[in-house]
Amino acid sequence: MTYLGIQHLDRFHGLPVHTPEPSSGALPAADSVAWRLVCDYGEDAGFAPLWEQFLETVDTTRVRALVIGPWWNEEYTPFAPVMELIVADADRFPALRGLFLADVVGEECEVSWLRMCDVTPVLEALPLLEEFAVRGCGREGLGLRPLRHAALRSLRFESGGLPGGLVRAVAASELPALERLDLWFGSSWYGGDATIDDIRPILSGGVFPRLRHLGLQNSEIQDEIAVAVGSAPVVAQLETLALSMGTLSDTGGEALLNGQPLSHLSTLDLRHHYLTEPVLDRVRTAFAPAVVEAGEAEDDYADPDDEDDEPERYVAVSE
Repeated sequence: MTYLGIQHLDRFHGLPVHTPEPSSGALPAADSVAWRLVCDYGEDAGFAPLWEQFLETVDTTRVRALVIGPWWNEEYTPFAPVMELIVADADRFPALRGLFLADVVGEECEVSWLRMCDVTPVLEALPLLEEFAVRGCGREGLGLRPLRHAALRSLRFESGGLPGGLVRAVAASELPALERLDLWFGSSWYGGDATIDDIRPILSGGVFPRLRHLGLQNSEIQDEIAVAVGSAPVVAQLETLALSMGTLSDTGGEALLNGQPLSHLSTLDLRHHYLTEPVLDRVRTAFAPAVVEAGEAEDDYADPDDEDDEPERYVAVSE
């Protein structure tokens, strides 16, 4: 599940996403889809009645994947009560292996407005969960505490402002089965205050021994990340690496070129970058046969009416 920007899921945990409608008639088999629960905007009922209806109409003992979309009706209400419902009924989902919280796009709510919470209780309540993804922002309460989870294979935080405390909690967690990790760091304007020091334990290679994919993305310090990746022990165990969505420039590109070989990767994702074409060409050549996904470079932005305005670079997802 690699993509740029914020968009609705069409598949999750290897299953097509299905949003049940009141008038949709017969429901698909409980284990054949990833169920997406969405509150209808403007209706009086909140998420709790929707949740109860889902429990009553679907055999939750067979549900393999669950996606939570917009959980409010008119105002952007806190996510905590939704999480409490999931935790309270966790024993009704013995087959649940994939959970995505806040599958919300900009037309519904900007990612920086999503009123999230500490999501640790969900992971603690679902010890057999294999894939967990969250969309949200540290400025609005998104958090995590260090924990041990023996089954989790894929962990993804999509954020326009990922707090350093959450990154440190990920690095301090015991996740012996983890194979995929994606972190969108976002902008300092929206609470993205993670530093290279917060990431270093992950880069050491000793924290997640089964890690095969690492995404350190959507960052204002993408060049610093590239410098650190150039000598990071974890790279040797990876099959794919994503440094996309951020402000990667020639400085970061040169750091990659001067660092350890990346030709053992199947894919190096650099999309949404600020590399010049000559440096990008050198990257492609140096790391062949790895596929370097890049596309066209982003344009620096400067106010055309202000001669003193310094060009700025932006991450792909912030507000």
